Amino acid sequence: MFEDKTEQEARREILESVGEYCKKCKLEKKLFSEGDRITYAARVYDEREMQNLVDSALEFWLTTGKYAERFEKEFSDFLGVRYCSLVNSGSSANLLAFMALTSPLLKERRILPGDEVITVAAGFPTTVAPIIQYGAVPVFIDVTIPQYNLDTAQLENALSEKTKAVFAAHTLGNPFDLKTVKEFCDKNDLWLIEDNCDALGSKYCLDGQERFTGTIGDIGTSSFYPPHHMTMGEGGAVYTNDALLHKIVNSLRDWGRDCVCPSGHDNVCGHRFDRQYGELPFGYDHKYVYSHFGYNLKVTDMQAAVGCAQLEKFPSFIETRRRNWRKLRDGLAGLEDKLILPEAEGNSVPSWFGFLITVKPEAGVSRERLVEEIEGHGIQTRNLFAGNLIKHPCFDEMRAAGTGYRVIGELANTDRIMNDTFWIGVYPGMTDEMIEYMIEMIKKAVRNRTGR
Repeated sequence: MFEDKTEQEARREILESVGEYCKKCKLEKKLFSEGDRITYAARVYDEREMQNLVDSALEFWLTTGKYAERFEKEFSDFLGVRYCSLVNSGSSANLLAFMALTSPLLKERRILPGDEVITVAAGFPTTVAPIIQYGAVPVFIDVTIPQYNLDTAQLENALSEKTKAVFAAHTLGNPFDLKTVKEFCDKNDLWLIEDNCDALGSKYCLDGQERFTGTIGDIGTSSFYPPHHMTMGEGGAVYTNDALLHKIVNSLRDWGRDCVCPSGHDNVCGHRFDRQYGELPFGYDHKYVYSHFGYNLKVTDMQAAVGCAQLEKFPSFIETRRRNWRKLRDGLAGLEDKLILPEAEGNSVPSWFGFLITVKPEAGVSRERLVEEIEGHGIQTRNLFAGNLIKHPCFDEMRAAGTGYRVIGELANTDRIMNDTFWIGVYPGMTDEMIEYMIEMIKKAVRNRTGR
């Protein structure tokens, strides 16, 4: 098949065949019909992702390589940040973002065991887990409804002499009140980590300038798990404008190395054998000097190759998510006497991850009964992740001992979300027919279950 062909010609022929295969076998779309399952999220791709994936496999570098370096550069440019570090998952991104703030290189600003971090319990656990795993203390404040983000009115009550950071997520694409949170952090010399895993592409207007969420705090994180705004299968990113934080993140990601080199390079600082480090012999190989107790959280180049193709499509993904959310919001507008519909945070332009709905007490129906009927019509739903994280078994020992975390107030809205809230998808693969069917079936479910 490849006789008398250069490697480049042979590769081009293979990739053309991959593109034809993808179009023929993977991209055939059937029209939506009633009874078809509507998932809350799914991959949206074409032959470019598959060709990039195979191209990377043919290169057979396997670990972090040229596609990863390309993605980091293009993703940084897209967000308008100086630095991006690609990692193997959004959970790893949150872990590195938090652990970077524990580095001795930050001197008196480093987070130490016993220090406090303000966060929320209404969300995904990987925003909170690194805090507890390190031995710091999460301080939980309540959230607002219908924005479903941290209640900034409780920030001052959560503050203590041990507070070192705020670590919170933008919920399902809806930015939290970044103006108030940023001013609070600046005033009290606190770090701000934006968990941007469910909000990639969202924007917030601060001081007259519209910026992407994840780029306003000290560190931002993203996830590229299949349901998210764009995918690599698995994958995540940590980004910042701070050169020192970027250095620390890369060190922790790459085993704790003191000098982190791009793939295939021996040493970036140019001083591999001519320096003194710690109590090592003079001239010890800098490539094997460790300044942190780190991890191996690198992404594979095959994942990054998929991400490069996804990034090309990403602006259209954002617009489709916004359009789908707006169609749902307009279509369900007559149900406010039974349901609380979501609202965007002020000064924000969300890139929506989902459409949140809270069942009102006066609706005369529980979330479980309503969701049961909606799911019965083939529409997939999700709770707002943990609901109230401190009610989960992982908190049993700490709850019994009364130590390891603090709670500000009653977390009334957090409990309400745990009991009464669910969401449906708005992902770019949804058609107008699917959106219209979802609206019709939700209205039908409300009528059937409430008798009105």
